Amino acid sequence: MVRGIAGRRKRYVEVEAEFLADGTVVPRAVAWHDGRRFPVRAVLGRRRCASLKVGGEGVRYDVVVGNAHTFLFHEDPRWFVEEIVPEPSPEDAGASARCGDGAFGA
Repeated sequence: MVRGIAGRRKRYVEVEAEFLADGTVVPRAVAWHDGRRFPVRAVLGRRRCASLKVGGEGVRYDVVVGNAHTFLFHEDPRWFVEEIVPEPSPEDAGASARCGDGAFGA
């Protein structure tokens, strides 16, 4: 595991895409679940394959979003990304225990 990352999960997203005359699909932007929109700066490649991190298969697009190289999967008819699940910080765990928010909190 990478420090600070607990794992990954499949996150379905909305994608704005361009459909070319030859049938090629080009993703142009990703709309996140909280309403933020991220333009796709470049599509570096595409191929049919599975996501080994979160499961599922389809067409994997190697894309650049902001300054990050990432994967965007088209699992027809839906799109998903491999969302990072951050590790909880020690401060968060301590605060929860102090406030009695745990399973057996007072």
